[in-house]
Amino acid sequence: MPALRQRPASLGGPFLPALRAGDPAGAALGVADRQTVESVANRTGAATVTSTATLDKHVLRELMAVVGHDYVLHEPTDLMVFEYDATIGRSMPQVVVLPETAEQVSEVVKLARRHGLPVTPRGAGTGLSGGAIPEMGGLTLALTRMKRILEVDHQEGVALVEPGVVNLDLSRAVKPYGLYFAPDPASQRACTVGGNVAENAGGPHCLAYGVTTNHVLGLELVLADGEIVWVGGRTRDLPGYDLTGAVIGSEGTLAIVTKILVRLLRLPEAVRTLLVVFDEMDQASNAVSAIIGQGFVPAALEMMDREVIQAVEPVLHVGYPMDADAVLLIEVEGVREAVAEEGEAIEKICLAQGAREVRVAEDGPERDRLWAGRKGAIGALGQLMPNYYVLDGTVPRTRLPEVLRRVGEVGQKYGFRIANVFHAGDGNLHPNVLFNARQPGETERALEAGSEIMRICVDAGGTITGEHGIGTEKRKFMHWVFSDDDLEVMSRLKVVFGAGELFNPGKMFPTDEGSGEVGPAQIMRSTGPDAYI
Repeated sequence: MPALRQRPASLGGPFLPALRAGDPAGAALGVADRQTVESVANRTGAATVTSTATLDKHVLRELMAVVGHDYVLHEPTDLMVFEYDATIGRSMPQVVVLPETAEQVSEVVKLARRHGLPVTPRGAGTGLSGGAIPEMGGLTLALTRMKRILEVDHQEGVALVEPGVVNLDLSRAVKPYGLYFAPDPASQRACTVGGNVAENAGGPHCLAYGVTTNHVLGLELVLADGEIVWVGGRTRDLPGYDLTGAVIGSEGTLAIVTKILVRLLRLPEAVRTLLVVFDEMDQASNAVSAIIGQGFVPAALEMMDREVIQAVEPVLHVGYPMDADAVLLIEVEGVREAVAEEGEAIEKICLAQGAREVRVAEDGPERDRLWAGRKGAIGALGQLMPNYYVLDGTVPRTRLPEVLRRVGEVGQKYGFRIANVFHAGDGNLHPNVLFNARQPGETERALEAGSEIMRICVDAGGTITGEHGIGTEKRKFMHWVFSDDDLEVMSRLKVVFGAGELFNPGKMFPTDEGSGEVGPAQIMRSTGPDAYI
């Protein structure tokens, strides 16, 4: 494949700030007084939106003129597919538009701004925080048609891709060059690189290699006025403000990402995968701290508890012992000699912490089976209960035993089974509250249990998300970890980018309702009392 071309001169070479000197919105960055975001928006002309229940036919015709008749969806039966992601909330858009190029995205954004339609960008809809739910209706911009891998430079180790490229498809495409894309969410067979950028997604192997922001060098963006700009470039650590970093993890609230320049890594020479079996959860938790404490940082260090094992093994038959209280899935990779040495050292640490058995994958197929259990764990929970509410708190590794015990106590309090499958190496917990949405009141109680678990994580010195993002699900928790001043300053970024409430409104930041919180009752009202989730 051809080497990556230089950016056109019109885009300012490899780096162009999205905010230019003299722009009214850019000037807002320097406001010294404590004006509210709304007043700054009024002065700068930042985008504001309105939402109506129906869309005029002439607006539909304008959209169809941009992307084609087949790629504007407005019938209720079509819109239902886009009213949810992988969380509990639901809200239907007024129209869904599927563009194919950045230029089409630009024209759609201009049109939406002109008609006061909020724009909710969407990838594959696998998100776990409500980020792709169009809470204010309006226009959902589904980017799944933009799925081309445009260029690969295997010598430089970079690729230029569109946001609709599926995560795993990218690694498969560059594997012949001995390369891969490191972020590997459990949904990597379906989730898109654009969605990974929006949420700053992680995955099991991000313990050693970092999350999405560590593997993105530059972005092509469509701003709220429809202008197409580039931030970042081919070189890491460019001077000036890190605007690429500001956009990654902003959940589609600042700009629409239309191209992504990603960093690729070399496939390791050797890989060693261990399944470590424990009779007690505390032993497994202590082993995690011991491994890191002795200076080892495996590529992956995952934990699954008894509930998860009993859901996975009968369905996937991957070799997890049904009588274990917990298992660790550990992967070491690198130079062959170093992998063998580190693998043996980690095995000894686990045995010293009380592991009853350490299994080493003998070949690629066995390794794939072990990972199939981890990647398919959350889906397998449907064997235990019809519904689950997956959480995403992060705590210090040394607090894992205490926090997991308290999570179990929450389950007992509310009468729910809670299944834990998570990135133990960096303390990123994923407790899954198992419930039956068909039973009156269970959804609301599951949400309340989830709130208590998130509070436990914060009180233990952790935070409210490790990789799933804030979206609508966790915005009420933002006050637990940020002050009002923090939130105000972060909110100003939306004004600086000129986005206002045009892009993905209602996400990340607490609302004004109920003293800044959106509680379970409000989510229930949005879904309806008889909704089956």
